[in-house]
Amino acid sequence: MFSFRKKHASRFDSDDAEQQEAKINELRAALGHLSSSSEKYCTEACLRRYLEARSWNVDKSRKMLEESIKWRIAYKPEDTRWPDISVEAETGKMYRANFVDREGRTVVIMRPAKENTSSHEGQIRFLVYTLENAILSLPDNQEKMVWLIDFTGWTLAKATPIKTARETLNILQNHYPERLAIAIVFNPPKVFETFYKLMKPFLDPRTIQKLNFVYQKDEESMKIMHKCIDPEVLPIEFGGKNNVPYNHEEYSKLMLKDDIKMANFWASDSKADHVNKVINEPSAPEVTPQSSLVAAKAS
Repeated sequence: MFSFRKKHASRFDSDDAEQQEAKINELRAALGHLSSSSEKYCTEACLRRYLEARSWNVDKSRKMLEESIKWRIAYKPEDTRWPDISVEAETGKMYRANFVDREGRTVVIMRPAKENTSSHEGQIRFLVYTLENAILSLPDNQEKMVWLIDFTGWTLAKATPIKTARETLNILQNHYPERLAIAIVFNPPKVFETFYKLMKPFLDPRTIQKLNFVYQKDEESMKIMHKCIDPEVLPIEFGGKNNVPYNHEEYSKLMLKDDIKMANFWASDSKADHVNKVINEPSAPEVTPQSSLVAAKAS
């Protein structure tokens, strides 16, 4: 009887704040010494996300996080700037919306039918840039974003190559865990089912649970959309009342400002002034340096 009680008492309770804190400290200790940039990435919120992604198993979380750290060191997502990938954004196939959901979370709009390049590397780097930018824009009390994926006009001929789709899923699930709050798949055509069946085995069950299929002509499914996003701010093409078409020129100005914020955060204190001098050229819009609280969201 005593051994049973002892075993039961040691069971982890994911709702217990003290046990969570102990797991976070254990994971930080398991990571050992980190470089300054990796240390900046591995905030308490970051450690918590990786633990949640691996059901609070410290060993599995450590392995996952170490792989992400290796990926970030090699890929350097924080170094990509708007001029590097702006060609990928010309058609508005993916961008950060100028509105948020009902909980104040960043909304990323994706339109696969508007694909305009065939570059695997370009598409992946654009995805990563958009994710990093969306995270940077999250309010202080939010860790997750909303994806609004518009399949209007999409056909199998425009389907993402399997290689690119698989790497996309790998990056999203393994290097940006617990960043997705909800994904609204809007107006997927019948033929999309074939593509979805091919990709579903590679999807994490947690991700599948967050997918919501919404059809504009189905009033019941549209309730899912309106529950997440107020129709007053939702663009008219998604059944809302707001006429806010994608404007590449205006969006570019916004991204150039955000490039400065991103550089300021990731640059060490000793290099911050140099980074500002290099990036903040006369042609780039001037912005107030980002506060530490907002900058911490980039982790």
